[in-house]
Amino acid sequence: MTDNDTMPLSGIRILDFTQVMLGPCATQMLADFGADVIKVERPGSGDLSRNFFGETSEEAMNNAVFSSLNRNKRSVEIDTKSEEGKRAVHELVKVSDVVVDNFRAGVMDRLGFGYEALSKINPRIICASGTGFGEIGPYAHKGGQDVLAQAMSGVMEKTSDPSIPRSIYPTTLCDYTAGMHLVQGVMAALLMREKTGTGQKVGVSLYDSMIAMQMQEAAQWSKHREVLNWAAMPLTGVFDTTDGAIVLVGAFKANPLRDICTALGIEDISPQYPDLATQRKHKQVLQDLFRSHFATNTTAHWLGRLEEQDLLCAPVRPLGEALDDPQTTINDMLVDIDHPVLGAMTLVGSPVHLEKAPLKVRYTPPKLGEHTAEVMQEFGLASPATDKMAI
Repeated sequence: MTDNDTMPLSGIRILDFTQVMLGPCATQMLADFGADVIKVERPGSGDLSRNFFGETSEEAMNNAVFSSLNRNKRSVEIDTKSEEGKRAVHELVKVSDVVVDNFRAGVMDRLGFGYEALSKINPRIICASGTGFGEIGPYAHKGGQDVLAQAMSGVMEKTSDPSIPRSIYPTTLCDYTAGMHLVQGVMAALLMREKTGTGQKVGVSLYDSMIAMQMQEAAQWSKHREVLNWAAMPLTGVFDTTDGAIVLVGAFKANPLRDICTALGIEDISPQYPDLATQRKHKQVLQDLFRSHFATNTTAHWLGRLEEQDLLCAPVRPLGEALDDPQTTINDMLVDIDHPVLGAMTLVGSPVHLEKAPLKVRYTPPKLGEHTAEVMQEFGLASPATDKMAI
């Protein structure tokens, strides 16, 4: 552990009921900012991510997926359905600032941990929830999940070309976005509490986050009933080279088509396709032309040619290459830790870089219930009743 006094959320305590991705990525960022995050887990099984691979060995229960989302947190095992467990949670709420969950709507209320109940125990408490579709409405109690939000929000429907089948975005786009919105909500509520002295409810959802991400597309559709699809622009695309692939964004220049022709070493055809409307009508012709030329040489060759014309381009790389890139290291995006179960491992750092409060790893990703006795004793909750919760 390292000194935490200089961190921006030093002194803020968060009771964390979250699991899987949306909630844990939010509470990890709050923990990275210095909050004391107490992760409340089911006795014996814990966060669903601990069983990600369907195994129950100690190594499996502390797997890389779980570890990637839970540094700088303390884990306690509490049976939240038992009377002893409920009393322990209520006592912890008295000394906490924020309670975070990402259950289905209504679950925290049924457990007795909803905002109305907890605000009577601690009027300053902030209850932050991340749901699939919101806490009221026709989908409030529908199971929420990243892929479902992609589909129902309109994100999955769009492709760069009509010939390409619709597919699942392979990274947890919705979970991470909603998680970061949850961080914003918690921070705003903490600032507001400084003015009012009281807490409040904070709510985000996977669905809302994906609708919000499409703010430009939504405005275009609402005003003009036109589909705005940045990936389908006529001078933009992914093209195979002799040793890989390259992405080209032919935009933000007075005459990008002319500059693309120069880079490709072909005759300037921009007079034939002088504006975006004409280029859209002949997108297939243009894309086929680009594809045939990019296929004749290496990625490095074409990057050099395109960059000479100040065109936006990049190589298409696997994650491993991105992690090995010096820019990733220079940006402090990798954190090396010594996990007590998994040993040496590298985690992704924080994308928010505070000059006066750099990321500190105070706690490695916790073993299930690792801090139960410590936390109970710290807040005077040690008793035979609470001792039964630790396994």
